[in-house]
Amino acid sequence: MRPPQAVTSRDNPLIQRLRKLAQDPTAYRKLGDIWLEGDHLCAAAVQRQVEIDTAVVADTAWLGEHGSAAGQDEQARRLTNLAKVAQRVVVVPEALWRQFTGLESPARIGFILGRPHTPALLAGVPTVVLDRLQDAGNVGSILRSASALGVRQVVAIKGTAALWSPKVLRAGMGAHFGLHLVEQVAPEDLGALEIPLVATSSHADHLLPEAPLPEPCAWVLGHEGQGVDASLMKQCAMTVSIPQPGGEESLNVAVAGAICLYESLRRRT
Repeated sequence: MRPPQAVTSRDNPLIQRLRKLAQDPTAYRKLGDIWLEGDHLCAAAVQRQVEIDTAVVADTAWLGEHGSAAGQDEQARRLTNLAKVAQRVVVVPEALWRQFTGLESPARIGFILGRPHTPALLAGVPTVVLDRLQDAGNVGSILRSASALGVRQVVAIKGTAALWSPKVLRAGMGAHFGLHLVEQVAPEDLGALEIPLVATSSHADHLLPEAPLPEPCAWVLGHEGQGVDASLMKQCAMTVSIPQPGGEESLNVAVAGAICLYESLRRRT
């Protein structure tokens, strides 16, 4: 590891870049970098063997190259060791960290990663299609469920919350690094998946427990208020509804997605 670099000015280009990455959900598309903030998310990237370009650490969390400093504690030691995985370490004053942090009570560490190249759609693999979902928390939760339940690919239709935005990354809790993610896809391009599309609907062909689900399939999860777009629904081979004996009108899209993905996994295994 190269000697750490100290940055103390709020006008430093790196600080200005971090401010944009932390505050603008689509800044990564323009700047080409992704900002991971917090020890849990950074540790998840390390566990998945993601190449870390730069670690940014507050001076209150940096114990030096040899891991020793007056008043050190176990948390600071852990963050220091985590930062040392990066090719470059930048140390900033605590006051300056607060200029760009996106968290109220963050662990004072973050990673800068190069934005992944936009990949091509994979054909023939279990997939989730996100149709214009707006809530970053929902999107991140769906990514977590997809990663946990054996889905290999998540495809975001144009208008969906930016997959690599800080809020989606935090909600995803590291799931991003185990998935093939493709965003800003046009509905007419979904034929490249070469598998049937299945959507949830209150006016469905089948109830989920009895539905003859194709394997593999692509689960289509629609906008929180409007549901799946009518033109995209026409591309679906099947629609299913989730039984709700409690009488609720609908389920949160992330919850509905998790139920559907679990049902697909249950049948595969």
